Amino acid sequence: MNTEQTNIEQMNTEQTHTDQTNTEQMEMNQTKTLQMIAESGIILASASPRRRELLQQVGIEPVVEPSHVEEIITSTQPDQVVMELSRQKAEDIAKLHCGEPVVVIGSDTVVAVDGMILGKPGDREDAIHMIERLQGREHQVYTGVTLVFCGNTAGVDGITFAERTDVHVYPMSREQIEAYVDTGEPMDKAGAYGIQGRFAAYVQGISGDYNNVVGLPVGRVCQELMKAKAEGSL
Repeated sequence: MNTEQTNIEQMNTEQTHTDQTNTEQMEMNQTKTLQMIAESGIILASASPRRRELLQQVGIEPVVEPSHVEEIITSTQPDQVVMELSRQKAEDIAKLHCGEPVVVIGSDTVVAVDGMILGKPGDREDAIHMIERLQGREHQVYTGVTLVFCGNTAGVDGITFAERTDVHVYPMSREQIEAYVDTGEPMDKAGAYGIQGRFAAYVQGISGDYNNVVGLPVGRVCQELMKAKAEGSL
């Protein structure tokens, strides 16, 4: 091996080491930033235990203050609907904390098939009907999230976004649908199923964020929080 080849290999090794060091430093900085955000105060404007658990999973222990604002929908598009509702919920609670160094998270999730929104079932027959529409095909789950920075002084008071996940369900017989509904699991869930529960037996696959289907795209939430912190909005 000649001197030129040796120098090139040495340079490549040094560059690889530098890249690894920079990546590790960036990850450490992001972790510290997220810890700082968590310690400053996060309020979850939702009573959903699933959303709370997802935040706890990434080290955020939110204060739970459910919004009871009257929901007003002006759109029929699923992504627009969840963004509207998440904004209404977050702003409802944020107005109680004006000037405080806290972030309020509002969120709303819907299931849609053929563009039609499926909410929570009203009764057993409604749940059965919903699952009959979902079985053996693909549908979409949309979650809207609004982050309101109550102590912001940089002129930006919030961020609203929506995430979409495609879910494909195996074919289900009437007996299977009724047996699932009779577990009681579907009754408090949009679309009449919980992907993290017994319905997992019928989920063929997903495209997108799994946590989005559970109720909160927590990865996107963390990224937006860290971005806001870096930009001085938080």
